[in-house]
Amino acid sequence: MAMVCLSDFEAYAKKYLPKIAWDFFAAGADDCSTRDENILAYKRIRFRPRMLRDVSVMDIRTKLLGTEISFPVGIAPTGFHQLAWPDGEKSTARAAKAMNTCYIASTYSTCTLEDISAAAPGGLRWFQLYIHRNRAVSQQLVQRAEALGFQGLVLTADLPYTGKRRDDVRNGFRLPPHMTLKNLEGAFEVCKMSPLDPSVTWNDIYWLRSLTHLPIVIKGILTKEDAELAVRHGVQGIIVSNHGGRQLDGGPATIDALVEVVEAVQGRVEVYLDGGIRKGSDVLKALALGAKCVFIGRPALWGLAYKGEEGLQDVLRILQDEFRLSMALAGCASVSEIGQHLVQFSKL
Repeated sequence: MAMVCLSDFEAYAKKYLPKIAWDFFAAGADDCSTRDENILAYKRIRFRPRMLRDVSVMDIRTKLLGTEISFPVGIAPTGFHQLAWPDGEKSTARAAKAMNTCYIASTYSTCTLEDISAAAPGGLRWFQLYIHRNRAVSQQLVQRAEALGFQGLVLTADLPYTGKRRDDVRNGFRLPPHMTLKNLEGAFEVCKMSPLDPSVTWNDIYWLRSLTHLPIVIKGILTKEDAELAVRHGVQGIIVSNHGGRQLDGGPATIDALVEVVEAVQGRVEVYLDGGIRKGSDVLKALALGAKCVFIGRPALWGLAYKGEEGLQDVLRILQDEFRLSMALAGCASVSEIGQHLVQFSKL
């Protein structure tokens, strides 16, 4: 079967992954309305394409905190990649490096940070952190990531508790016995409750800053109020995210929240987005509304499920080609020409 678009990979993953793994990756919270809205919201945005512009030479490169990537799509942090492919996050790191883009490795990886680092030396990697009740565990993770050459720290802010994902409850989801959270082995034997710390506040960004020289990006921001607080607390970047609709159901689609966040930060920090990206034209819409880069979550896992590192490269290549084509058809020869003039919200 020819893999032509991202939904082809989704169909393959749904067919061939074990049901419990597919359900875990696909799950949204409660009725899944925010998960689904992440995708639907793009359909309400229309282009205002410009004609007779010279698009014979295209430049789709951009920079993340000063580091150049080949095009403005990175890989969002998602857990448990070995559920999709035996080599897990090592394959993800290799695919990201091959495509010259950024991979954000999750605290909940099924490969160690050391293995991820060794799999793709020199690749652009950031590390996503959950702050745990046992602060020493979080401190050690941050310092390990920095020592291994990870270039950014991404603090996930929207998970004081895990959202209710009904299929995971029904399935009694747990990792298979041969898989573990490699970076947390031995950390929580004594902890009978959730290891996540629900008491985390903005002040903990100062604590993180004291542990590392890495730039700090905060993930999970959906309002102008929190965007302003993020800037005030000295972060270098914001990822507009609702955790793929897996946390609070009934929150906004990320593309809808993006405008408010971009307006609030006024260019003082870089703003990125994840959630709902399924086509190159979605990437163009997000950039037109002020995102510097987008990150894909579920589509990366579908690529892994298809053919590991090669499948994920295919997913990224399709998005890259679609993005380049959308840009050209809209009349933009370089990323710097993309702006809000390019889109309008339809009256649906």
